[in-house]
Amino acid sequence: MLNFQQLGLNPLLLQAVEALGFKEPMPVQAEVIPTLIENPSDLVGLAQTGTGKTAAFGLPVLHHVDPDLKKAQALVLCPTRELCLQISRDLRSYAEFIPKIKVAAVYGGASIELQIRQLAEGPQVIVATPGRLNDMIRRKRVDLSQVGWVVLDEADEMLDMGFQEDVDTILECTPEEKYTLLFSATMPEEVERILTKYMTKPVIKTVGKRNSGTANVKHMYYLVHARDRYAALKRIADFNPRIYAIIFCRTRIETQEIADSLIRDGYNADSLHGDLSQAQRDHVMNRFRSGNLQMLVATDVAARGLDVNDLTHVINYNLPDDSEVYVHRSGRTGRADKLGICVSIINLKEKFKIRQIEKMIGREFAQAKVPTGAQVCEKQLFHHIDRMENVELDEEIETFLPVIYRKLEWMDRETLIKRFVSLEFNRFLEYYRDAKDLNVIEEARKEREPREFREGREGRESRGPREPREPRGDSGSAQFTRMFLSVGRKDRVLPPQIIGLINEVTRSREIKIGRIDILDNYSFVEIDKKSVNKVLKAFENQNANPDGVRIEPAADRPDAPPKPKRNLYKGKSEGEGQSFFSRNKKSGWNRDEKPDYKKPRGGDRFKKK
Repeated sequence: MLNFQQLGLNPLLLQAVEALGFKEPMPVQAEVIPTLIENPSDLVGLAQTGTGKTAAFGLPVLHHVDPDLKKAQALVLCPTRELCLQISRDLRSYAEFIPKIKVAAVYGGASIELQIRQLAEGPQVIVATPGRLNDMIRRKRVDLSQVGWVVLDEADEMLDMGFQEDVDTILECTPEEKYTLLFSATMPEEVERILTKYMTKPVIKTVGKRNSGTANVKHMYYLVHARDRYAALKRIADFNPRIYAIIFCRTRIETQEIADSLIRDGYNADSLHGDLSQAQRDHVMNRFRSGNLQMLVATDVAARGLDVNDLTHVINYNLPDDSEVYVHRSGRTGRADKLGICVSIINLKEKFKIRQIEKMIGREFAQAKVPTGAQVCEKQLFHHIDRMENVELDEEIETFLPVIYRKLEWMDRETLIKRFVSLEFNRFLEYYRDAKDLNVIEEARKEREPREFREGREGRESRGPREPREPRGDSGSAQFTRMFLSVGRKDRVLPPQIIGLINEVTRSREIKIGRIDILDNYSFVEIDKKSVNKVLKAFENQNANPDGVRIEPAADRPDAPPKPKRNLYKGKSEGEGQSFFSRNKKSGWNRDEKPDYKKPRGGDRFKKK
């Protein structure tokens, strides 16, 4: 096993490394540092988040920097301000015993005048986000003509976030003769094709299996109904009293709503997303790093650069659409050789995503059961007793003991214990009294059926047998209102799934539904006039409709197909009294738009348009 003394680093850098408590280099550091010191070259480093990538490129870059030259000699580009701040802090700590080396952080959301003054002092290393650095270039406040090292950290994320043009502009301002280093946790094919634009015959250093996720993380999922997702989250938190977690949501709105709900319900939580000011973000991040927050509800972008080694859990309140984003999320825990747990809360329609992620990372997920109310209460009780056993005793309490003894002398030992436990524990007993089972039980017959059949039924079966519907009558009659729905054939929906969606969002199986027309990008569905307001209100509720599917009256839309003509021979509208599948074939779709039967159906979440 190599140690840092064997890597060939500057002795002053070694002194800083020892002061930081580093003893042995992590695998990515042992692979990369000697290569860049002995034979500098373009290099691609593939390693999971939390494996020491910053030291892997930071130490050799600082080794080659000339402290006496007050010009920018190294440039580190990263996608977010949090990551920018984290890298700059790390580099300053590595250069602690080389005071002539200055590191400047250039990022949006902070005072540009202060950053301009820092750049005027001639820092040798600039750590920047692409947008703000481009602003500095346009203002002619930064000189990159002496840059010999360019590092693209989290390059895949930068390109996904739309920074490619900014990165191109920045690199055009740097010399042709330079070393370009690219570090990332994942390397999709799209990014690999872009490498040829930035690098020349790069050395590839891969630590661990590509896109596999860290080996120290246990992956598990809970299967619940969509409407029970938040209740399951609370139960997971209550079952883990010492939880220290990041909860990932898809959107800023959802992130804030979940954080507000947790705070309102008494949990030690807060939110982190792009709508917060830099001062607010810094305040939240400092509270979380210091352990004053137990749960941080965050978007993927906001959590980039959040370096916390002791996270117990990463919780996916919603699975990401891109499986590689899951790798980034799970890499937030299990850092520094510690064990972590990555939890996903899913419904039946999302189970196929678990299989996709399993295939990509080569790891099997464990299906866990959401704890029952009794199990939560038991876990909280033992936690409460453990706290009592391990509390530190202050000698000054001795002076109060005589008064305490006189106050409590009327109680026997059993009564005293009961009252002591109840003081803290009654709220859990009250909350979880008669708590329902949140787990979804998958029946074997469902697994044997084609996905489109069983998924279209889920909304109904979770609520028990459906009462027979009243006869619909003429679907073009006055008792139905035609509605626009923002999902269509491209979302792989069938009429049963649309009915299931409406049932699930409204939490009712009494909504009368008429004709359904499914087009490529959207659909039209007839809703009983008496239920229209109920449906509109339900779909406006973010918690009931987490995927943001839109529904609105179709009367004024120019793209709405004409209402179905009455079939005089049958005495009812086309589609009336037919099965879903015969109706799909005859009239469920616009006849001029034939469905693509080769395209797999079912399983995708409805995506917000």
